[in-house]
Order: sequence, then C-alpha cells, then structure tokens
Amino acid sequence: MYKKQKCVAMLLAGGQGSRLYALTEKTAKPAVPFGGKYRIIDFPLSNCVNSQIYTVGVLTQYQPLVLNEYIGNGQPWDLDKMQSGVMVLPPYQAKEGADWYKGTANAIYQNLNFINRYDPDYVLILSGDHIYKMDYSKMIDAHEKNGADCTIAVLEVSLEEASRFGIMNTDDNLKIVEFEEKPAHPKSTKASMGIYVFNRKVLEKYLIEDENDPDSVNDFGKNVIPKMLADGCSMYAYPFEGYWKDVGTVSSLWEANMDLLGENPKFPIKDLSWRIFSRNDPLPPHYISSTSEISNSFITEGCVIEGEVHNSILFSGVKVERGAVIRDSVVMSNVTVSKGAVVQYSIIDSGCSIGAGSIVGRSKDECSEVTVVGADNVIASGEDIPGGSMISAK
Repeated sequence: MYKKQKCVAMLLAGGQGSRLYALTEKTAKPAVPFGGKYRIIDFPLSNCVNSQIYTVGVLTQYQPLVLNEYIGNGQPWDLDKMQSGVMVLPPYQAKEGADWYKGTANAIYQNLNFINRYDPDYVLILSGDHIYKMDYSKMIDAHEKNGADCTIAVLEVSLEEASRFGIMNTDDNLKIVEFEEKPAHPKSTKASMGIYVFNRKVLEKYLIEDENDPDSVNDFGKNVIPKMLADGCSMYAYPFEGYWKDVGTVSSLWEANMDLLGENPKFPIKDLSWRIFSRNDPLPPHYISSTSEISNSFITEGCVIEGEVHNSILFSGVKVERGAVIRDSVVMSNVTVSKGAVVQYSIIDSGCSIGAGSIVGRSKDECSEVTVVGADNVIASGEDIPGGSMISAK
C-alpha cells in the first residue's frame, strides 16, 4: 500500500536532442552536462525537491544508459524515500504488446498505473531539458485557488518569437480562452513552457480518450490541451518570471553556460536559497599553478590549470597545460588541453585530448557558430579545427 501523495511529478526525459548533434549521439539530452558540475535534468529534479514534491517519475526512452545510471536511487536529490522518491519509467512490454512512447500524452498514459498507486490530487508534467529555477508549489496553490482542471505555466516572449511556441490567449483573470499551437499571427505573447498541473482524474479521462482517438498524435500541445479547452474545462495560465532557457541547440546550450558567469550573472546558480543538487565524483580540489592566468571562469574539482582560461566553464578533471589557452568555451570532464593549444568559442565533450599546438575553433568575432568536439576524440598535435566544426563522438 502506497502512501497518498498530494502531487506526483512526471518528468519527460526521453528526448533525442538531435539539434545538439555530437553531444547527444550517445547520451539523452537531459543527461548532457551543464555548468561545470551538473546535468540538465538536475534542474527539474531539484525544483521538485525544493517545492516539497518527493514522488517523481522520470520517463526515459532515447539512449537511457547514462541518464539511468546518473539518477540511480535518487539519493543526491533526497529522492530515495521508502514509499515515494524517484522512479525511472522506460517503455515496457505489457500483456497486450509493447510500444515506444508515441508522444508526450501517450508517455503519461502508459504510466497511469504508476500515478494512480499514489492516489494524487494533482499531476505535475515537466520537461527534462530546460534550465530554470521554479517553485512548483506556488503553481499548485494557484491551480487550487482558481479551481482549475489544468494550469499551464507561461513565459512572456517577444511577438517575433511567439510563433515558435504554443500561445495562450487569456482573459483578465488569466483564464485561458484560446490556445494556438505555433500561430503565424499570434494574439498574445504568453508562451507555454510545457509545464502543466492537472487534476488527476481529469487528466486520466482525457488521456484515455486521446489514446482511443486514431487521428491523434498523442501530444499535449496538439491534442489534449485543445480538446480540454473545446470541452469547456477550467484552464488557467500561470505566469513565470525568472530565468528560463530551452537548451535544445548548441548555441543555446553555450549561451546558458555563459549566463552563469560574471559578477551579476543572468542565472545565479550560486544562490543558496534554491540549491541545485547533483551527483558528483569524489575528486581532490582543483590546482591552480603559478604559471596560470584565469578570468571570469568556473573551475571545478580535480582540474589542473597551468595555462590560460578566460570566460569559460571547466568541468571536473580538466588539465590545461602550460602555454595552452581556453577562451569563451565549455570544456567537459577529463579533457586534456596540451601545451600551446588554443580552444576558442567551443564545446569540448568529455574525455577528449587536444594535442599540443592545435587550434580548435575561432573567436566569436571570426565565426558565428560554436565549434563542437564530441566525446573521446583525439585532436592531433598541430591540427586546425575550423570554427563551427561539428566532430562526432568516438
């Protein structure tokens, strides 16, 4: 018998992340490293814990090995409870057959048994590939106060950007009166963040109906939300104010990392009032040599810095030899940058070796595209990798 929960969170983490190219060839997008010592999925998981939500289902599908291993028993996020905690939910074979998750709504439908065993009042639907801090408990409070069937978190975007999102048109009380999926001529700038609170019984009803609709693509934004609105369900928008970044492209991932830097960063990761928890290897402190030169950068545990690092983020175990230079870059764990090498405006995935005297990428002034070197590559001594190059993982 499972203890009743007020709210169960369902975290959609099965995305392929194809626009991250080499960075997601062997890794699901939510498991992509971020910010020196985190992975993308740390943010919604930490938001859940900070919001006092301790029952979380993580729905995985694409390249799940690294993500499943990283989540483990949930201990780093205090999600290793006896009768709740975090549960990885991959597609599975049932009596009537097996199927991949066909869409966001179908993924939740296939896991109604997991939700129902906790008999929750509410179900919180989240995405596993956004960088932000949010108190979900306040959204649930607003949902209760409004007597809503569904509440959708919205972010104000520019009118020019609005056509890329699902747009909520609301009355003065934020009640949703119209929903437009990527409208050519948006009437509002309230963009869906893909964060939903549902009354559990209402959600179950509409998921079953959607599953039985042969014309549905089983998606919340394209099918379930419009159907609920057409049926007159009580639906409200919940405005979010704060930093939020969809890191689904190489450029947006690079930008989000850079937003952590500076005296007044756009995204203050070091704010201890809302901690972001993560799983980290036990490593010794970083070592900064007398020959080094560092400015405006994050240097994580286990790094050895003898060269120059400017405006960059270095993950654990990175070695920068004397005479090597790193600028405007994100260098993931266990990378060696040998003497005389120059890395600029690049993302270097884990386990790479950058040979002596080699050049990787170009400055932002010279090239508009981020250079990406996939995991475990060896860049030969003296080799020149042009700006904007995309080198696949080994």
